Amino acid sequence: MKVRITPSNPNGRIKSIASKSAAHRLLICAALADKATEIFCEEINEDISATVRCLNALGAKITRNEKSFTVLPIRIPKREALLDCGESGSTLRFMTPVVAAIGCKTDFAMAGRLKDRPLSPLREELEAHGVSFSEPNKSPLSLSGRISAGEYRIRGDVSSQFISGLLFALSVCEGESRLVVEGKLESLPYVNMTLNALFSFGADIDIGDNLFMIHGKSRLRSPSAPITVEGDWSNAAFALAAGALTKKGKVSVFALDENSMQGDRSIIEILVRFGADVRRREDCFTVRGGQLRGIELSAENIPDLVPVIAVVAAGAVGTTRIYGASRLKLKESDRLESVTAMLTALGADIKKTDDGLIINGNGRLSGGVVDSFSDHRIAMSAAVASILCENEVIITGAESAAKSYPSFWDDFASLSVSLIKE
Repeated sequence: MKVRITPSNPNGRIKSIASKSAAHRLLICAALADKATEIFCEEINEDISATVRCLNALGAKITRNEKSFTVLPIRIPKREALLDCGESGSTLRFMTPVVAAIGCKTDFAMAGRLKDRPLSPLREELEAHGVSFSEPNKSPLSLSGRISAGEYRIRGDVSSQFISGLLFALSVCEGESRLVVEGKLESLPYVNMTLNALFSFGADIDIGDNLFMIHGKSRLRSPSAPITVEGDWSNAAFALAAGALTKKGKVSVFALDENSMQGDRSIIEILVRFGADVRRREDCFTVRGGQLRGIELSAENIPDLVPVIAVVAAGAVGTTRIYGASRLKLKESDRLESVTAMLTALGADIKKTDDGLIINGNGRLSGGVVDSFSDHRIAMSAAVASILCENEVIITGAESAAKSYPSFWDDFASLSVSLIKE
């Protein structure tokens, strides 16, 4: 699908969609619990659907109503299963240790670049505890064997999803486990989201300095009341950034928790640092444009925000340097490369570094044709970049937005943006 956008000045108000990061975690906990759980989650996407599909394949029974999931947990795990992860890295990396804890012989089917995204050093640590894998970087990936409680060690600078996956798994391995994180733990907010979900389901975990003591039980404990998936700061960032770049009007996003553990809530602080006018009233955040100036920014804990931050940087005057983002090379696309290509095609002065980007902004772009690289965040960032353009922007592969935000193009158009889907 192509989307054709005429340069516009966004203005309006939208509701944030449900956080896919929170939904993944709550669904996994519910499937490992002792009784049924109701999870209110108004919106779903391809990644959430992948996790539901995999949990059902393992023996859970998850049904979808209009605005919620009912999760009947895994009672008798399947002895063998095929888990279709689609392109969801979270699903694969969370489910790999979980499957190893259950002891189900599993084939993981993977689409897109997922088979090429790293599973090491998680793979090697699970192998050291009795699990066997098939040849890497091929789909399907086969796993057999079962882990038990014990001491596990994992690097903290590759993917926080490895740590989260082990926390899920060891919480349902009976006995005492030590999970030692070696080196710096990057993307810590995502680990905190995992802990928050596990604590909601009665997990018993003591937290130390790069150390988790997990007092595992055979099952988690379902809460007595339904759980609601909070609003998604990662996807709200696109509309909020649009508000910072519009020359007229303002953009508001509501149903956002100021105290969320999501690391990407820092988009508010970042837009303020650029010079945007940001105001909050209850759960609604409103952003107006201002005299934006370049900044320096570490992306260690906010890698998913980098594409849209780079767009804001192009709309600012001066140099913005983003560093600590080397992991972006291993996402749905090499995001350091694809962000650079996308903004260059639109007329930006941008350079890729070993671990980030340097953008020399002047507040405007020319426009043109850009490719999404089959990456949802590139497609949506290109849409935001159209605000800065003097001419029309055409985005190819725009359907990729559905991976995390199926209603994005409708929501973006509702902000008085002139776009046509072709």
